Amino acid sequence: MNYILKVIIFFLLIGSVANAQIHKPVVWETSVEKINDADFNLIISATIEDGWHLYSQDVPEGGPIATSITIHEDDEKFQLIGGTSEDEGHEEFDNVFRMNIKFFEDKASFKQKIRLLTNEKIKIEGTLEFMVCDDTFCLPPTEVDFSFEEIQGKAGEEITEDQNKSFLQNTNTIEKTTEEDAQKIVGKTKQEKKKSLWTLFILSFFAGFAALLTPCVFPMIPMTVSFFTKQSKTKAIGIRNAILFGISIVFLYVLLGTVVTSIFGADSLNALSTNVWFNIIFFLLLIVFAISFLGAFEITLPSSWGTKVDSQADRGGLIGIFFMALALAIVSFSCTGPIVGTALVAAAAQGGIAPVISMLGFSLAIALPFSLFAAFPGWMNSLPKSGGWLNTVKVFLGFLELALAFKFLSNADLVLQGHWLEREVFIAIWITIFGALALYLFGKIKLPHDSDLPHISVGRLTLGLVVMTFTIYMIPGLWGAPLKLISGFPPPMHYSESSYGVGYTKLSEGGMGARIEIPKEAHLGPHDIISFLDYEKGMAYAKKMNKPVMIDFTGHACVNCRKMEERVWSDSRVLQVLKNDIVLISLYVDDKRSLPVEEQYISSINGKKVTTIGKKWSEFQINKYKANAQPYYVLLDHNGNNLNEYSAYNPDIDAYLSWLQEGIDNFQPSKE
Repeated sequence: MNYILKVIIFFLLIGSVANAQIHKPVVWETSVEKINDADFNLIISATIEDGWHLYSQDVPEGGPIATSITIHEDDEKFQLIGGTSEDEGHEEFDNVFRMNIKFFEDKASFKQKIRLLTNEKIKIEGTLEFMVCDDTFCLPPTEVDFSFEEIQGKAGEEITEDQNKSFLQNTNTIEKTTEEDAQKIVGKTKQEKKKSLWTLFILSFFAGFAALLTPCVFPMIPMTVSFFTKQSKTKAIGIRNAILFGISIVFLYVLLGTVVTSIFGADSLNALSTNVWFNIIFFLLLIVFAISFLGAFEITLPSSWGTKVDSQADRGGLIGIFFMALALAIVSFSCTGPIVGTALVAAAAQGGIAPVISMLGFSLAIALPFSLFAAFPGWMNSLPKSGGWLNTVKVFLGFLELALAFKFLSNADLVLQGHWLEREVFIAIWITIFGALALYLFGKIKLPHDSDLPHISVGRLTLGLVVMTFTIYMIPGLWGAPLKLISGFPPPMHYSESSYGVGYTKLSEGGMGARIEIPKEAHLGPHDIISFLDYEKGMAYAKKMNKPVMIDFTGHACVNCRKMEERVWSDSRVLQVLKNDIVLISLYVDDKRSLPVEEQYISSINGKKVTTIGKKWSEFQINKYKANAQPYYVLLDHNGNNLNEYSAYNPDIDAYLSWLQEGIDNFQPSKE
């Protein structure tokens, strides 16, 4: 019996050692493929161990770490042509990240075309960053240096920037695909794009309708009807001219969307929308638009433009109708310009032909009423009279523009991880903006172009009550309420001073009014577990509280870490232990934030400089525990000694709970 137990323990130890190893599941190789005397393909190939998968270069924001290839350019010796293409791979919906993610299994190949600019032999070097996972582990982002030796050919003619931009847009990122798989991918992509474009079209249509109800546009309807009444000798001619007028309006705005797309490029618009600096520029642009709508100034085109166009509109006929539409666009620009600008900014987030679709929806909303009233002048009697309500619409849109502007500033802050506009601050700004809007609708605030308001209409009162209700709804968000109605606008719950906002506190689960105080150096991690992001600070707190420590080697982009948190940590028994019986230290190995200069050092593993927090914790895990996979859990005492064997990905809740309890039982509390 003892012999059998020894054998079992032996194999358990062997398994433990095998699991606690440095994983290297990907082997990289480079090769060169000659196209002609001047052009070559640089090929970087990956051989991937069974069970592991490597992520694509194209992973949506908020997902795992994408593969990225950086080639050190030398403008005098060679030129990169287009982008780096890759194999087809596999694309699946990931339930953890809630998105479609592309990855490779077994093998992957990346190809970059170059053109030689010299007849000499050259060496090309670069760096590759990648991330791999299997069913139980994810490895931290890993950097690999590569090189292509002694490439020689004949110098070719340097391609222009426009040509290279064209190559870049047409880079074929799917090189190996079956016809059936290709049809599935194309069909799915088309369906998703079609759905998103329809949503954009509808939103733009409503934006156009809002622009119609502004003081620069609405009063133009009677003038337009009068113009067509005089120009049209018969009713049939009047209807024809009205239709042509509507088509001219649509053409002008769609032309604007086409110009924007052609200038920036269909795909580059999407890249710009996720860029920090362009998000900041969009923020400033929307602030200017909002201030204009609130009455500080008007954004107008040169008056000479309107004069010249008006003179052409008097010519009559088809040309006169077209210039009448152009005159409408120019004269109403002070009201439509900010809305058009906002619509184009929103369209930029989708890229492709989205700006064209956006302008089509916007212009249809404006063109239809003008055309209908011009075709049927008798309907004019049903229109409300112009008055102060038009400026109210304009100011209302100004407040909305102001609120939307901070979404773009928040995007930039999230990318930079600056923590300047955290969740509580964002919500406070929106409460202030919509609170001020409610007071304006109730007549308590008067702006420059407002007329006297002896009383408020029932419609204005109703809208004011709706806005005030929305404002009050947001207030609990300062104390951690999820605010599902505006989900996606504020920063996520974890991006805050505290997940429970003001006071760093929350009611206990027992609901008896007791409050839990969050230490200054800590934050609320998954399931509101108090967690430290620094080893030394966490250990100091553990000594103070006289509790054992659990180190959680994890990653923001670690799929299996999220699975453990969602499926195991969420169990009430496990959660009780994690919240009350240990001190959690979560060390993110893919944290991209820079270390202070004085804390940077040369790696003892690869000789490179360790410059980020993530690399520091990754090195710490490798050096101390001889492992590089996540999730990786270690229970320690206050001297850093292991309380039991480590644990990794383990969906068995009872086994994980037993592991936790074993470590806690082995902990010797201090008697001080």
